[in-house]
Amino acid sequence: MLGDLIGEEKGRITGQRVLAGEHGLPPTVESSFAASGTLLGVRVRDLGTYTSRLRADGTLEGAGQGVLMGPGGAHASWRGHGVGTFTESGGNSFRGAIVYESDSPEFAELRGVAGVFEWETSADGDAEGKLWAWR
Repeated sequence: MLGDLIGEEKGRITGQRVLAGEHGLPPTVESSFAASGTLLGVRVRDLGTYTSRLRADGTLEGAGQGVLMGPGGAHASWRGHGVGTFTESGGNSFRGAIVYESDSPEFAELRGVAGVFEWETSADGDAEGKLWAWR
């Protein structure tokens, strides 16, 4: 069941590069970002990288990974996968699922939970996301 909103963040794309496609697939775009926000009420800094690939139907397939750092050494890592679309303003919009790993007490509620996210990136590189618990 989709649960409560457990995280929000805003940030910026910090770098991008195009990677050659493999096995007949089109090239992928690798994007790195830095964002700040909250997760389970804890202030966090999120550093991540994701790749996106244009699919034949005009949508995007994306996958990524990253690390979260909070005060006092709180930390978590994440992996996500989603599907996206281009926006009329030249950015993109993704929806997907994310899972976390952490041994920090601040993030104990993430164990055994998948998250469902929305991630929006503008044409000039501003980004923001929201995360809901899925139990």
